[in-house]
Amino acid sequence: MKIRVLLVDDEKDFVDVLAERLETRDFEVSIAYNGDEAIEKIKEKEMDVVILDVLMPGKDGIETLMEIKKIKPILEVIMLTGNATVESAVEGMKIGAFDYLMKPTETKDLVAKIVKAYKRKAEQEERIRQAEIERIMMTRGWG
Repeated sequence: MKIRVLLVDDEKDFVDVLAERLETRDFEVSIAYNGDEAIEKIKEKEMDVVILDVLMPGKDGIETLMEIKKIKPILEVIMLTGNATVESAVEGMKIGAFDYLMKPTETKDLVAKIVKAYKRKAEQEERIRQAEIERIMMTRGWG
């Protein structure tokens, strides 16, 4: 199964090139050019990892991250920025961002972060499944 990645950035050329690079590395890539579009895609389709630009017109990356975490708390988000500030990094991490990368980023570094983020999401999903199995067994008196 391919890792499903959502790229969110208002810089169309950057997103298109990055999407192509990730697709050649066997990721399933969806694209959104702003925060609202990203939220709609997350509601419509199951994603594994979101690559989210911090500075975008309209809903910025931090606002978008907060909404993503309300909708899908275990969806991993990697913040991407050309203008990282310590404040935005700390704020994003507090809200639940998996990590930060500076633009431009090396594709190999981004791929490594996506794989790590995916593994963390998969581990969380497995813990949730196990807890649900245990809960069902207990309610049926099998545990």
